[in-house]
Amino acid sequence: MFDNIDFSKMGELLNQVQEKAKNIELELASKEFSAKSGAGLVKVSANGKGEIIDVNIDDSLLEDKESMQILLISAINDVLAMVAQNRNSMSSDILGGFGRL
Repeated sequence: MFDNIDFSKMGELLNQVQEKAKNIELELASKEFSAKSGAGLVKVSANGKGEIIDVNIDDSLLEDKESMQILLISAINDVLAMVAQNRNSMSSDILGGFGRL
């Protein structure tokens, strides 16, 4: 199982992993994802870390609380799914890179 691993380079490998993790955090914070619901009546944006950074609700929904809530939940769930998919993709890329070390 460990036949092809040079353990003398583990410190170097750990440093590379830490550096890559820092770069990923910066990249995640700078990415932005947006989802719309209700034909664009509600728009929610999140960064790559999964933090909601903007919510835009059309004025026409201000009189219909129930519809606004449904559309808001839908848009939030959609944008968070995009963030999760991006994280999974990045994780796969990173883990795939370790097979080449």
